[in-house]
Amino acid sequence: MRTQHTPNSADATLKKYVRVRSDNGKFIEFDFAISSPELFVELILPKQAFESFCTTNQVEFMTQAQMEKIDQEMEKWRYGEETLMAANHARHS
Repeated sequence: MRTQHTPNSADATLKKYVRVRSDNGKFIEFDFAISSPELFVELILPKQAFESFCTTNQVEFMTQAQMEKIDQEMEKWRYGEETLMAANHARHS
């Protein structure tokens, strides 16, 4: 039996963010964050379920600036700073 989630007052005060990573027409791959866009989970939902999810959670789509900041931070974690891997990555970018 499915139950409909009704947001409580604590849910309503927290901003929720979405960043679409991929949309093949059938499934949406996206990042979902609560309160801080930098801390997110990766999710995949059918298109209709994604739309319902966004409506239910009253999401805010991440801005270009937020996405760029997250991507820069991910690069630091992935390649480090002042490492051989970072130098190789910079040379091939």
